[in-house]
Amino acid sequence: MNLILMGLPGAGKGTQAERIVDHYGFPHISTGDMFRQAIKDGTALGKQAKAFMDKGALVPDEVTIGIVRERLAKADCKNGFLLDGFPRTVQQAEALEAIMADIEDKIDAVLYIHVDPEKLLARLTGRRICANCGATYHLTFNPPKQEGICDRCGGPLKQRADDSEETVHERLQVNIKQQQPLIDFYQEKGLLKTVNGDQPIETVFQDVSAVLGAFAE
Repeated sequence: MNLILMGLPGAGKGTQAERIVDHYGFPHISTGDMFRQAIKDGTALGKQAKAFMDKGALVPDEVTIGIVRERLAKADCKNGFLLDGFPRTVQQAEALEAIMADIEDKIDAVLYIHVDPEKLLARLTGRRICANCGATYHLTFNPPKQEGICDRCGGPLKQRADDSEETVHERLQVNIKQQQPLIDFYQEKGLLKTVNGDQPIETVFQDVSAVLGAFAE
C-alpha cells in the first residue's frame, strides 16, 4: 500500500507515522530524510540539493522531484511506503502521479489527520521548556507539579519565541493555505481519507488502522 500522510503542525502526524511504520512495516519516507540520504550518498541530485541548502535557499521542484523519484525506485518501496512532507503543492502531486505511472504503480490513499486549528493553537502554544536543564512540559498534557517551575531542577519554565500565539497562528495559517489545494486535489480523486486527530493517540491509530484495513480488503 502506497500512502501519503498529511496534517497541520501539532496534529500528531509524526506520532501516527511511527505507529503506521511499526505496524505495517512500510518505510517512512520524509523529505528531510531523502535530502540527507542523497547528500550522504553523494548523488548528483544530492549535490545540487546541498548547494541550495548551504545557501539557505529552497531546493527547486525539479531537484526535489528527482530525489523522490530515485527514492521510490529503491527495493524497500516495492511493497508499499509512507510518504511524509511530499507533495507540498498540486504541481508536486502531479509530478508524483507521473513518477508512479513510470514505475507502474499508484498512490493508494492520502491519510489526513484533522484537528481544528483553534485546538492546534492551544496544543502548540502550551509547550514550556526549562531554562536550566531543557526539560519539556505542556500546560495541558504534561504540566509541571508547580506552575512555572521545573520538576527536575527547579529552574524557571519559559515559552520559546516560536511557540508564541502570534507566531503559531501565522504558521498554521500558512500551512492551511498551502494544504487546501492538495486536500481538494486528492478529494476529487477519491483518495483522501480523513481521520479525527482530536482523540487519544491510540484511538487515532485505531481509526487509521480501520481506514487502511477497509481500504486493503
